[in-house]
Amino acid sequence: MLLVVGPSGSGKSTLARAVAALLPGQFPGEWQGSLRLDDVELAREDGAELEADPPITTAGLGAGIVLQDPASQLVMERAGDDVAFGLENLAWPRGTMRPRVAEALAGVGLVGFEERRSTRLSGGEQQRLAIAGVLAPGPGVLVLDEPTAQLDPSGAAAVFRVLGSIRERRAATVVLVEHRASLAWPLADLVLALDDDGRPIDVGPPTDVLARSGKKLERAGIWLPDVVAGPPGENPTRTKATKGAAATSDGSASKRVLGPTTVLDVTELRFGFAPGASVLRSVDLAISPGERVALVGPNGSGKTTLLRLGLGLLKPAAGAVRLGGRDPRRLPPVQLARLAGYVVQDPELGFLGESVQEEVEMGLEPEQVRYAHDLAQRLRLPLEEFAERSPYRLSGGEQRRLSLVTGLARRPLLLALDEPTFGQDRRGHEALVAALDELVGEGSAVLAATHDERFVRDATDRRVELADGWIAADEPLDPRKAAS
Repeated sequence: MLLVVGPSGSGKSTLARAVAALLPGQFPGEWQGSLRLDDVELAREDGAELEADPPITTAGLGAGIVLQDPASQLVMERAGDDVAFGLENLAWPRGTMRPRVAEALAGVGLVGFEERRSTRLSGGEQQRLAIAGVLAPGPGVLVLDEPTAQLDPSGAAAVFRVLGSIRERRAATVVLVEHRASLAWPLADLVLALDDDGRPIDVGPPTDVLARSGKKLERAGIWLPDVVAGPPGENPTRTKATKGAAATSDGSASKRVLGPTTVLDVTELRFGFAPGASVLRSVDLAISPGERVALVGPNGSGKTTLLRLGLGLLKPAAGAVRLGGRDPRRLPPVQLARLAGYVVQDPELGFLGESVQEEVEMGLEPEQVRYAHDLAQRLRLPLEEFAERSPYRLSGGEQRRLSLVTGLARRPLLLALDEPTFGQDRRGHEALVAALDELVGEGSAVLAATHDERFVRDATDRRVELADGWIAADEPLDPRKAAS
């Protein structure tokens, strides 16, 4: 197992695509150097694509890739058919295919899932199903690009158990891009660390890399195992915030919050996407100015649904929602945009501009534009460098930071975040925490759906846990305490 680590934008996903034989053929760009997969050189030294008849394919070269979003790789309605899909495209005989499907599902802990609907699986189960589909043809190289980015802790642990089994059985060579250091580093045989410019900092066995270059990796913003970096403690960027009545930097009560005593008030809220299939069941939740609330729970527990209901993007089946004292579904879009900001789980779904600068400045007043430019600088998207880039050509971490800039730029009364830290290095994490401190210091509130326990500890002061559509726990936190 080769673990590839580096700050956001360092080229980790590009390297993963190259190893999976998707570069240089599937993406525009310039290629230099040599990369051999099995005995095939993926591109000629002059940078031209390798021509072949029939064309070289990922499967033909013995490599398979699993992407960050498992749902984007599931193409069939039933799990067994999804695993069989790749085998069918490789013209496997039906008699050989059936037992191989069952074997591939068993190998990822999904015994008997052949008839399960892919869309009804949890996030962790979907990710394991995607791995099964890639492993079914027996590739020699398995490439995974942040496979646990959108999974809850139990789902992430399940995926890593599968990867550990693959490694122990020597079923494939694994190339893994992953920010979850505590899970990934112990499994790695080799670590390749990249810097901001995509150059190698070091490569070698994990203990050797840490001994030689641990300080360099830390300065680059790379997450290190807790045994080296220590558990997260007080973040030096944190400021003190008063629960219930936030204070501005000069210590006075925020002048921007004059009306409601609660920013968001949800009462006896019920919702389901289909009759008889409840997602939320009689949820009560009140969030005050200056609060940072972490919304946690397993995949499928209703976290994203609750965010959307709170912003008026979904209609409750029963109950009431008040945002700034008003029903968000009855507000004109212009007024709603002043009250609420929403950073969605998939950043690309929120982009409207053709360039980073257009995206950052869209719909803002001059004063807000200046603040947005400053935010972009602090979140490591300086417009001197990124202004003309397409939002769709940024790395996953850069896209996430761009969506955070647009969500924060209007200083909304409520900022709703859906998995705000996936794909983020340590520097991005710290910059986000500092920006949220500034926002709540002005009297706003933050509601973040997250699986990232480090973010919960560093950036929030209250933890609300959902389970099966109910609030299972609601407790205050001290974000400055390290985890036990």
